[in-house]
Amino acid sequence: MTRSMRILLAGESWETLSFHQKGFDVFTTTFYYEGGGPLRTALEQAGHTVEYQPSHIAATKFPTSLEQLRSFDLVMLSDIGANTLLLHPDTFERSRAMPNRLTLLRDYVATGGGLLMVGGYMTFQGIDAKARYAGSAVEAALPITMLSADDRVELPEGVVPDLVLPEHPIAAGLQGTWPHLLGYNRLIARPEASVIAMAGRDPLIVAWNYGAGRALAFASDCGPHWAPPEFLAWDGYARLWSQMAEWTGGAL
Repeated sequence: MTRSMRILLAGESWETLSFHQKGFDVFTTTFYYEGGGPLRTALEQAGHTVEYQPSHIAATKFPTSLEQLRSFDLVMLSDIGANTLLLHPDTFERSRAMPNRLTLLRDYVATGGGLLMVGGYMTFQGIDAKARYAGSAVEAALPITMLSADDRVELPEGVVPDLVLPEHPIAAGLQGTWPHLLGYNRLIARPEASVIAMAGRDPLIVAWNYGAGRALAFASDCGPHWAPPEFLAWDGYARLWSQMAEWTGGAL
């Protein structure tokens, strides 16, 4: 039995703005979505407490000090671009100096924290390289390096992950065929890191120790669209995410 952890999950939310044209007239509709439900359920069912900050909440509420970050065993970033953390509204709107939250995340890991970055359109470099984590302090703490350009690999035909380090604690009980994924961010594993699973010729799960802490990169998504219904319904889904979180947060 692993110990219960306190986890901060930031991101996994978005809004869509649609334009509807009907002859002469045009009107708009907006919808708000959250995509982290299956992930949160998996972590909470494993006994962990998850504080969820959608991207628009994380912009102001994400910790601005090491003391605040250290109240969590693990920080998870999923589909939240670097600008959301860099540009606190007090800086962007009021020109006030604020702590650099990317630097704080690096220092948090170096001094014993856990950081897990989940892939998506606004993670790593992401679509049109707009996530902008390459060259940042967060990249320094991660077990991978990033491309400088758009790093998405779209695979509508699907790719079945290949477990290459089955003896790692993260992989316990996950031997056998995994469901397919529909894409991922292309990452380069650092030589010192452990590549636990691959997607085609690219690393899917990469982990390492950084200073006194741990960091892990999962190159694909925790939900749609890269993680299709078959992946979300897989009986190994909850085990995979709980074990990745527990290893990174030091509970495993």
